[in-house]
Amino acid sequence: MEKISDKVIGRLTQYHSILGDCIKNNIMTVTSSVLAQLLKIDDSQVRKDISMLNNAGKSRVGYDSIKLKETIEKTLGFSNPKNAFIIGAGNLGSALAKYNGFEDYGLSVLALFDIDKNKIGTKINSKPVFDIKDLPYYTKDMNVEIGILTIPADFAQEIADYAVKSKIKYIWNFSPKVLNLPSDIEVWNENLMGNFLQFSYKISKNS
Repeated sequence: MEKISDKVIGRLTQYHSILGDCIKNNIMTVTSSVLAQLLKIDDSQVRKDISMLNNAGKSRVGYDSIKLKETIEKTLGFSNPKNAFIIGAGNLGSALAKYNGFEDYGLSVLALFDIDKNKIGTKINSKPVFDIKDLPYYTKDMNVEIGILTIPADFAQEIADYAVKSKIKYIWNFSPKVLNLPSDIEVWNENLMGNFLQFSYKISKNS
């Protein structure tokens, strides 16, 4: 299968969400036109995206909701469980720890790490909060390579460097900081404020 671009992956996750709703509502067949209308994109784009999955559905008749959902899950690795740590047990880190939906997509948050002595030793949604100093031990002991970084910008680079030294190889960065890390470390930046500013700009343009 050819490499799937980030834009296509983004649309596939949206198709997956729609298919989940269809199945809950006992809609067992969905057409490309329905998916296109919901996402406000061209029908041909939907068919092109789904053709990359080698799915057996037929666009004119409709795609089997369950089979297409399972195919997307297999393609995007939902069926391959991944373990992660949240680094930073503040408001955002705690909120992510309390979100149980990650497991539906194959991601299990095993623990959180922080420097605050009042948080260390507690639990958030049954997940223990450990001292950040112990990160190297737990990455090895629990075989975790994914770090979800929820650190303020002023400390993000320092903590990211420490995470890399602790053998974290993949960083999902929620901090408002562009990280400078070795080329072999995969970083995905979740720019919440940047996304809001784009949203705000569109509102201003339409006002």
